[in-house]
Amino acid sequence: MAACVIYLDESGDLGWKFDQPYRRGGSSRYLTIASLLVPAENRNPPKRLVRKLYRKHKWPTSEEKKWVGMLPPERLAFANAAANLREKHPDIRYFAITVQKERVAEHIRKDRNKLYNYMIRLSLVKEMAKWDAVTFVPDPRSVKVASGNSLHDYLVTTLWFDHEAKTTLSTRPAESDKSLAIQFVDMLAGAVWAHHENGNSDPWGVLAPHVSTKQLFFR
Repeated sequence: MAACVIYLDESGDLGWKFDQPYRRGGSSRYLTIASLLVPAENRNPPKRLVRKLYRKHKWPTSEEKKWVGMLPPERLAFANAAANLREKHPDIRYFAITVQKERVAEHIRKDRNKLYNYMIRLSLVKEMAKWDAVTFVPDPRSVKVASGNSLHDYLVTTLWFDHEAKTTLSTRPAESDKSLAIQFVDMLAGAVWAHHENGNSDPWGVLAPHVSTKQLFFR
């Protein structure tokens, strides 16, 4: 049976306050959801990459290192390492979808979970449909408790009815501080999001050829 694991995290927020600068009273203008797909038998390379970054940069292992707290050289080091990982392991895949939030219609903004779930569907379902079994591992702080079951059911319904796939989907959220793979995806999401949000594009310039990307509501 062909089986894979997909880890997911986000960068940006789902607020809608655009009359103030981001982080100075305002919301982010973009939201990126990123994913890491690994065949079930090849889960370890991304985790080893993150461990090496902890050692290389002497990050304290007692604290989770997130993209927002990384220095520019550390971010570029991640991008180079992640690009090299894809070249060595082409069966490991990176996905990202970014929404330009200011162009989202008012009626869609009323239920942010529907937008979030739709983005995940656009980004991942076609790939999920290629596998017999998928273990889906989102950060639970990303997939809110109230929408967790609805996201799982939404994905299964789309797989089985729209794509006529027989994929078995298991959803198992994992806290990022306990998952090096989720930490990897936090960094991946940060690289994509920073390119759109504030033009910090050096890491993205390295990673872009290796990431399957989509954009939603862009001009």
